[in-house]
Amino acid sequence: MGFFPCSRNSLLLLFTTIFLVTSSTAVSGSNHFQDFDITWGEGRGKILENGELLTLSLDNYSGSGFQSKKEFLFGKIDMQLKLVPGNSAGTVTAFYLSSGGLNHDEIDFEFLGNLSGEPYTVHTNVYAQGKGEREQQFHLWFDPTADFHTYSVLWNPQTIVFSVDNTPLREFKNLEKLGVPFPKTQPMKLYSSIWNADQWATRGGLIKTDWTQAPFVASYRNFNADACVVSDAPGAAYCTSSLADTTPWESQKLDILSEEKLKWVQRNYMIYNYCNDADRFPQGFPLECYA
Repeated sequence: MGFFPCSRNSLLLLFTTIFLVTSSTAVSGSNHFQDFDITWGEGRGKILENGELLTLSLDNYSGSGFQSKKEFLFGKIDMQLKLVPGNSAGTVTAFYLSSGGLNHDEIDFEFLGNLSGEPYTVHTNVYAQGKGEREQQFHLWFDPTADFHTYSVLWNPQTIVFSVDNTPLREFKNLEKLGVPFPKTQPMKLYSSIWNADQWATRGGLIKTDWTQAPFVASYRNFNADACVVSDAPGAAYCTSSLADTTPWESQKLDILSEEKLKWVQRNYMIYNYCNDADRFPQGFPLECYA
C-alpha cells in the first residue's frame, strides 16, 4: 500500500476534479473503542465484549448516541445492526453520515419503530449543501430485530447506494449535469443515535411510546469502512492505494443483478417516494425525479 499525505484543500480539489481512482483505505471494525466515541446518553451507550459490540439504549429520561472518530470523503461503509425488539413504537434509531454545519451534506438511514408484529419503517434521505427533502421509505422482507443484518452506504463521485445485506434499497445518482447538488466536497463522520420521536415516528404520531417496555436497545457490530479518511492531524488527509482490489468502491456502480434487486425492492417494499408525492410539490417535482 502507498501513502499519500496532502492538505485538506488539495484533497478536496483532487476528488472533485479527477478523483483518486486507486485510493482506498480499509478501516477495520474489530474494536469499537478505536472507531467510535459515545457522545451522549449518560452511560446509556456502551461498548462491550472487548470492543466487538456496541449498544445504544433509550428510556424515559434520555436516549444515547455515538460518532466515528474519523471523517470520510467517499467510501463504502458497512455496519451490522440489530434493531429494538418488541413494541418499539415511537422510537427512532438513526444511522447516518453527516458533515455538520448549516450547508451540510448527509446520507441517512432512520429506523422507525412500530408495535410488536408490525414492520419497521426504513426511512432514507440525502442532503446536499443543506437541502434534503429527498425521502424514500421501505419495509423490510425480514425481521430486523431477530438478528444482525448489514446496512451499507456506498458513496462515490457517481452515486450513493443504500443497501441491506448486499441488496440495494435505493440509489441517488450524481445528476449535477441537471443542476442537482451532490455530496462530494465535505468529509462526513458516521453517527448513530436512538431517541423518542413519538410525536411523529409511528403512524404519524398516533401511537405513543410505551415506557413500560424500556429500555429500548439497539445493537451494533462488525463496522467496516473502505474509504478515504481525513486525518486527525490539522490540515492533513490521507488515502492508501490498494491496486489489488478488483472491485474498488471508487468506481463501483450497480451491475445488472443489483439493478434487478433494486427494482424488486422498490416494487414490493417501497411505501413512500417523494418523487410520487404531487401534493408536496405542487410547482413540480425536484429535477432528479425526471431523470
